[in-house]
Amino acid sequence: MAEHQFVGFGFGPIQGGLFAKEAFQSGNFTRIVVAEVDAQLVDAVRANNGSYYVNVAKADGIETLKVDNVELLNPNVAGDKEILLEVLAESTEIATCLPSVDFYEAGIESSPASLIAGGLKNSRAEATIIYTAENNNQAAEILEQAVIEKIGTLSQKRVQYLNTVIGKMSRVVADPAEIEKSKLATIAPGINRAFLVEEFNRILVSRTQISDFTPGIEVFIEKDDLLPFEEAKLFGHNAIHTLLGFIGEARGATSMSELKKDQAVMQIARLAFLDECGRALVKKYAHLRDELFTEAGVKDYAEDLLERMTNPYLADTVARAGRDAVRKLAVTGRIFGTMSLALEYGIEPKNMAIGAMAGIAVLLQKAKEYNLPGNLRFGDWRKLDRDRIEMIINWLWKNQSTPIRNSINGGQPAKVKISNGASSHAQQLIQYVQNAKECLKKLTANMKYAD
Repeated sequence: MAEHQFVGFGFGPIQGGLFAKEAFQSGNFTRIVVAEVDAQLVDAVRANNGSYYVNVAKADGIETLKVDNVELLNPNVAGDKEILLEVLAESTEIATCLPSVDFYEAGIESSPASLIAGGLKNSRAEATIIYTAENNNQAAEILEQAVIEKIGTLSQKRVQYLNTVIGKMSRVVADPAEIEKSKLATIAPGINRAFLVEEFNRILVSRTQISDFTPGIEVFIEKDDLLPFEEAKLFGHNAIHTLLGFIGEARGATSMSELKKDQAVMQIARLAFLDECGRALVKKYAHLRDELFTEAGVKDYAEDLLERMTNPYLADTVARAGRDAVRKLAVTGRIFGTMSLALEYGIEPKNMAIGAMAGIAVLLQKAKEYNLPGNLRFGDWRKLDRDRIEMIINWLWKNQSTPIRNSINGGQPAKVKISNGASSHAQQLIQYVQNAKECLKKLTANMKYAD
């Protein structure tokens, strides 16, 4: 066994169902520790002798895995914090799995950035790599800068911060009825929450550049430049998942698995994936000669994802897939960003535009939840004219900034201001959405899932 020690920050389904699980299953770690501020969760795992359970959704059912020998420490408790700092000083691998990069500095003295800085400052490990899993393509750089501001550059320390592309769908199930119905094992006895993750495990990470260092977690796939694969996830996986969520909700569906047999909806998703975002990604990145960025590679990627997204054992909902609609309809987000990418390579994003129109329908249906201004609460989306669609889109895009970034290892991105929806493709994007309204009306004329 290699002398690896692991520390995770945040004990959610990605930490519990991926990083800590893989560290345990590798057999390469002498100690696995996770920092978590949820006292109830910490107590439950401790009372279970450091063991917890993960439910893995496969194509043919759910498998429950038990993960042993994991120490949960609460950094808000003085004694736990001292132990955590000692373990961090010995750690060879660290993984942050937090709600967003904003949490790096949350908690002041007990913030993840401060704790990592304290551990690295007194590090006794030969080398340390730090995985960042906050779904931000600058996460590693942001965390590194936060640590440097606290302790300066550790020129004599062998430390590397790694970005990740995690296409593994996961969630926490808190509904007792769903836990009972799906026969899920809770995280630990005494806590009514369960980790549910899909079986998929092809996780991409930045290539480790520390000489003579082999990561203890061996299953991750290293890439020299993650940016193309981040774009494949955003403009492929995330975009189509959101499109299905928006259209499913507009069509009256409840679960993603209901869409599996809906040929009309799945055909739109398939065409959007293969003929729009997929073709654009191949045109942009074919020079890399990576299998993913080929016609056959995109087809395999799309068909696999469409199957996984609608897996009944993952029990995903259309509401979850389409949640946070304002963010997902941002000018450079997963829907309009994908449409812009298609236009850049001469491809008409007609199917993605149906997803965008469905997103606007969801926005109007949940106007209060999304704080839609009163003058934009037009009611039934079917009665929208072209001017009102444009007004909503301009509100969505108002004062947004577009990050410009050339390399995953670059510095902080510059910003280009988007003023009132003005961008190189803005008017074209709006026109495609306006034209898509009639397609969505036909699609929802006989709402298959409505009561």
